[in-house]
Amino acid sequence: MRSPSTGAGRAAARRCPPRWRRLAALTGAGAGLALIATFAMPVQASAGSARPAERAAAPVTDPAALVNPFIGTSNDANDFPGADMPFGMVQWSPDTPSRPPGGGYEYKDSSITGFSLTHIAGPGCGAAGDIPVLPTVGAVDYAAKDSFSHSAESATAGAYKVALDNKVTTELTATTRSGMARFTFPSTTQANLLFKLGGSQNGGSNTRFTAVSATEVSGQVTSGRFCGAGNTYTVYFDMVFDRPYTAQSTSGANARVTFDTTGGQVVRAKVGLSYVSVAGAVANRTAEAPGWDFDATRAAAHRAWNDALGKIGISGGTPDRQTLFYTALYHSLLHPNVISDTTGQYYGFDGRTHTVDPGHDAAYANYSGWDIYRSQAQLEALVSPEVASDTAQSMLDDYRQTGVFPKWSENNGESYVMVGDPAAAILADYHAFGARDFDTSAALAGLVKQASTANNDRPGLNYLDAPGYLPHNGGYGCCNFYGPVATTLEYATADFALSAFAGALGDTANQRTYADRAQDWRGTLDPASGFVQPRNADGTWTAGFDPTGGTDMVEADSWIYTGMVPFDVAGLAAAKGGDAVMSDYLDTVLRSYTGANGYAWVGNEPSIELPWEYDYLGEPYKTQSTVRAIQDQIWANTPAGLADGNDDLGAMSAWYVWSALGMFPMTPGTDDLALGSPLFPQAVLTLPSGRTLTINGEGAADDAPYVQSASFDGAAWNNAYAPTNALSDGGTLTYRLGTTANTSWASAASAAPPSYHGSVLAPPDPRAGIVTSGVNAGTCLDVDHSGTADGTAVQIHTCNSTYAQDWTVAGDGTLRALGKCLDVANSGTANGTAVRLWTCNGTGAQAWSPGSGGTLVNTNSGRCLNDPNASTADGTRLEIRDCAGGTAQKWNLPAAPRARTGPVTAGAGQNLCLDDRSGATADGTPIQIRGCDGGEAQTVTVAADSTLRLRGGCVDAADSGTTEGTRVQLYTCNGTNAQQWRATSAGRLVNTNSGLCLAAPSTTEGTQLQLRACDGGAAQRWTLPA
Repeated sequence: MRSPSTGAGRAAARRCPPRWRRLAALTGAGAGLALIATFAMPVQASAGSARPAERAAAPVTDPAALVNPFIGTSNDANDFPGADMPFGMVQWSPDTPSRPPGGGYEYKDSSITGFSLTHIAGPGCGAAGDIPVLPTVGAVDYAAKDSFSHSAESATAGAYKVALDNKVTTELTATTRSGMARFTFPSTTQANLLFKLGGSQNGGSNTRFTAVSATEVSGQVTSGRFCGAGNTYTVYFDMVFDRPYTAQSTSGANARVTFDTTGGQVVRAKVGLSYVSVAGAVANRTAEAPGWDFDATRAAAHRAWNDALGKIGISGGTPDRQTLFYTALYHSLLHPNVISDTTGQYYGFDGRTHTVDPGHDAAYANYSGWDIYRSQAQLEALVSPEVASDTAQSMLDDYRQTGVFPKWSENNGESYVMVGDPAAAILADYHAFGARDFDTSAALAGLVKQASTANNDRPGLNYLDAPGYLPHNGGYGCCNFYGPVATTLEYATADFALSAFAGALGDTANQRTYADRAQDWRGTLDPASGFVQPRNADGTWTAGFDPTGGTDMVEADSWIYTGMVPFDVAGLAAAKGGDAVMSDYLDTVLRSYTGANGYAWVGNEPSIELPWEYDYLGEPYKTQSTVRAIQDQIWANTPAGLADGNDDLGAMSAWYVWSALGMFPMTPGTDDLALGSPLFPQAVLTLPSGRTLTINGEGAADDAPYVQSASFDGAAWNNAYAPTNALSDGGTLTYRLGTTANTSWASAASAAPPSYHGSVLAPPDPRAGIVTSGVNAGTCLDVDHSGTADGTAVQIHTCNSTYAQDWTVAGDGTLRALGKCLDVANSGTANGTAVRLWTCNGTGAQAWSPGSGGTLVNTNSGRCLNDPNASTADGTRLEIRDCAGGTAQKWNLPAAPRARTGPVTAGAGQNLCLDDRSGATADGTPIQIRGCDGGEAQTVTVAADSTLRLRGGCVDAADSGTTEGTRVQLYTCNGTNAQQWRATSAGRLVNTNSGLCLAAPSTTEGTQLQLRACDGGAAQRWTLPA
């Protein structure tokens, strides 16, 4: 999710960040890791230059010491550097004046406004930042901020330290539900701790501060309203000191305590949090922090982080790579967060106090659903299956309390921020990756109900049966709905994940139902343009489509979203015109990573699957090189080292972890892993089963991303996906890596990772591919420099298999590339008028018909597409000219798609087929259902013009009827909408003229078919011929 303040603009050029070097320098009690800035510009290694020195291939024994919490604290990642525990309730961390959303800390700032007790890593909107505490000296000033220098600041996993310019040194560490601080003041009678209770990121209300005793204070604050939503929560705290304060006071939403440090400069504090009550905060503090030994508490946090991070052990690699890896893993394990007290009590989504379910350790909250289902949930389950299982049970409890699963929740409130239904994918991901200790049957039942009945998590659910996509002009009602195209794709992914979860639990009926409905993505893909794009409820595409625009998308454009079918990449490739067309699309969209001008935005979630899709096209070497380029360009061991996007509660960091291991969980709801190449000579994963998966990268180096060969448990492995038993049984996956691509490894079609098509067959393939010149078969119709701006020249150029030369011959007479149409400039009709690329607009200037001798005739002017002087020079701009034949006007169009002919079977059962009664050919002959017999009366051709043809006629709605009960008949094909049928992913056949569905009123043989309102029933389910 992108921060609203920065999401609209995407910088074409990025600043070169300073180079940073971490020094482990223990200097005595309370000392930590120092960060030293050397503002030298990073140097990009040129081809053939010596690669960085490799660290000896010894296993890392202290991964927590390698964590650099300052990575991602600048450049919009919005991580935070403070003290925390894996999945903890407390994140005691500094806030700076810029106060980036969630993280609260901007590295470029030079002062601190407070050390607040809660933070969220890069959520995209303001969140948490509750109960800021600021140490000051002298007169009380609640607007105070303390300046500091980064040279006096350090952080590591579980601890933070800074020496402020006011001579106060602040050291912080944490347990799961409590924090401990050691403040070293100068000798003074006015050593203050300011409590800025109203200083939560989204403001605070209902604040209370109570002086319990001379060594104890407590209080509360209510905040929330994530991204402007109505959700709120109340957090309670109780803090004790190791010495009495000498004064205390309150002022509005602020309070302070003052110490006399003339007789001792160190003040230690312990604080407990709770979302239930002050008593809960006391219980949490007492249970988790009974003593005052700061160093021991910090050491315990370090051990806890080592236990978590050590589930993935690496050997070798450069120091920077090791730090990046373990910092990314660290950021991946910050959320979700414990929300229950040590007593087991927690405050639920229904506003009541509950107790953690028997058999579970804790309740969890904070789900960035739209983000984490793609990468973080799988990693969480793999590394911390107990936490993931408890989280799954917590999500189920949230559903039981409110009737919907959490979508984007903060603490105990739902915001409905972002789109889709991510809970299905998250729960299915958890289960697939080994976190199975939750009530799976109840979870499945809840997910099925949420996917099949109207609810606030799935606005527009009524459109999924018909028209089979979320229309641009639909009505959606409640709960932050936007982006119909993007949301259709999100719903499709959720449906597929639900299908996979059902299948894993043995529910084959729901497995089929939702695998089929997942094919709804097809309703958003215009075969003429090759892009997903806005569509009206009547099936028409909206006018003025621009693939670089964001209409009906979410934080991306059509260039990016067109690739977002992670469970059926093979089906997407076929729908776009084949693997070559799909590869050209990826080559184009991945030419840059910043999201500008139709390029991928790899710092945001809809793009993160794109590099892995080459694996499905027989080109895994492109996945290997592209992923490595992203690792090098987007990630660095610097504060700005997660470039150009929010961390999104660890979703982006999890992507880096997976990519460094040489794999990615491409298909939500399954344990399918697409393969890249590993960064390290060895990685050892401890699996939920207790077994280990060892990944060896022989020859691993930054400039050696290419797999030369691979083996699994000693046997050759020539597939672009991980062995299916790798995550359950473990084993050893060994790569031999090199600096040049082996284009044959895992290139066979059978070597591609699985794609899942459902049981409903797709509509006919588009007529797409290159258009070659009659002058020279090696010369192609080409869009200049793959430009997408209106007016970009159309020319001839040496055929090069790029997306600029992929043309679709659409049924409306247009020729389309890059989402736009071949157009005669200014609707000109004169000889020599140039042709160009332009937004499709339905005018005659964009209509072309095949003429004699391979000519293409522009219907508006009557003139032919012409290559001036029969040139073969690259860059020659094309024009229209009087049709004269000859090679300069001959164009070889892509081959027409294969016709699909065979029976159309009914979903009502009993082996029934669509049938022409008595095999007659007369107009008005009833179309009926009848037992399938393979005869001519049941041999239907699915035509490219969306008609269903048999025995020389077309399946027709009688009298162009638009009411329920209209009879369906055979009639002479006449081109009207009454004879056009659109297949939906759910198996419906929707009549274009009426919007009603083809239906069998009964299963009795001889029953004439009718039009009926689309209802999703079996009587309206049809399977087209292959």
